[in-house]
Amino acid sequence: MVFSSLSFLFCFFPAFLLVYYLTPSRPAGARNAVLLAGSSVFYIIGLDGQWAYFALLAASVLVNYGLGLAIVRDRPRAKLWLILGICYNFLWLFLFKYLNFVLTGVNGALGLVSGGKAAIPLLRWALPVGISFYTFQAIGYTVDVYRGSVSAEQRFWRYLLFISFFPQLVAGPIERSGNILPQLQLPARFSYERAKSGLVLMLWGYIQKMVVADRLALLADTVYAQGGALGGWATAAATVLFCFELYCDFSSYTDIARGAARILGVELMENFRSPFLSQSVAEFWRNWHISLSSFFRDYLYIPLGGSRRGLARTCVNTMVVFLCSGLWHGAAWTFVAWGLLHGLYLGCGRLTLPLRKRLYTALRVPYGCLPARLWRTAWTFALVAFSMIFFRAGGMDAALSMVRSLLRPGAFPGREAVLAWGMDGPDLLLSAVCVAAVVLCDVLRRRWGSLSVRLLQKPLAVQWAVLLAGVLTVAIFGMYGEGYVEKPFIYFQF
Repeated sequence: MVFSSLSFLFCFFPAFLLVYYLTPSRPAGARNAVLLAGSSVFYIIGLDGQWAYFALLAASVLVNYGLGLAIVRDRPRAKLWLILGICYNFLWLFLFKYLNFVLTGVNGALGLVSGGKAAIPLLRWALPVGISFYTFQAIGYTVDVYRGSVSAEQRFWRYLLFISFFPQLVAGPIERSGNILPQLQLPARFSYERAKSGLVLMLWGYIQKMVVADRLALLADTVYAQGGALGGWATAAATVLFCFELYCDFSSYTDIARGAARILGVELMENFRSPFLSQSVAEFWRNWHISLSSFFRDYLYIPLGGSRRGLARTCVNTMVVFLCSGLWHGAAWTFVAWGLLHGLYLGCGRLTLPLRKRLYTALRVPYGCLPARLWRTAWTFALVAFSMIFFRAGGMDAALSMVRSLLRPGAFPGREAVLAWGMDGPDLLLSAVCVAAVVLCDVLRRRWGSLSVRLLQKPLAVQWAVLLAGVLTVAIFGMYGEGYVEKPFIYFQF
């Protein structure tokens, strides 16, 4: 089920909330049983009839729950249980996500040797919904139990709920057991203030998705479908808009998930903190997809040695982490290139930082002055946007074609050429307004903190006026209606 669908917004979620809060809080497990049932229904509907994948989720929960208990109760062989658990989880990821990628490479090699006569058939199965997210969440739990940073969950139903909690099951954030499991011990009482805060967060998510992201996709999808044929200016415009489309699309899912969870009394982690205002790629990754970047930091980068073993080893560890990050996003050479580009950015940034600071000193430009900060922000965004060509392109050939068109932009296009990019005049104007509004909101968030918290501190009349304006914005400018195909969240495919 998609958060942006009318069936979720007007049927499933209101009905679920009604049943959940009408269920007595005693015995303690009654509401959690409702939450488990609702999460199961939510996931099953999203499977679109592929029931075997629900069994896969159930098996993952059962095995990882048992592994957590085995690690605690059999300490002499705890490391063995941990290794078995990691191998089990990555086995399913490999089979569903990477096996065909490997077989394609093998077939290419066999084709060179045999003249194209030999080929291993590819497996024709769909990627299970949410597998990249719930698998990493299960791995994080197992490692945390092994390290002793959390206790192994004794109650199976609570661990099942930790993995299958529907707001974050399909597309994250990738939660930590130390945050969620304690919140699931007792069902929360209904709180009007918490519900209002959650609804504000959900509304902002719907604005980002239906008004901003889906509108920006019109141009980005049209230009990228042409693989650079529309010229360098089109590539540049589509890439910039895709950056904001991806940000708003994924951030919207997180905000809707966090808002829905907050209404249920569960606080999910923040996943984005104004990433496009970052002044370095390293800062960008501290503010972008925080649950994934912190996962790789805690469970891969630091175990590899982090930055404790010299500059060369630090750069190698960084490249390994971002190679894995690229592959997590998809089994394609474009994602490998995207990940390695970010690893290269970080390595070069670390190596050149002393030189750049000496250059600022030589030019007598304060490192923290506004022009210097704006330059670093613009340069960081340009680097990130360039890497997004590989993230968005349908294949390596298409990505390289887009890069070539970017390097040869030609004359600035006229009005007719721009209108061929997939948007009419009003949509172009509204898209520019949307991007400016997103940037402004991020600037205010950096300055004031959470805007939803700040709104709820205002007089009640102001609160309702802003909420009504938000609802009208979605109703008037949202991308739905005749001729509009509902666009799924981008991270559903990962």
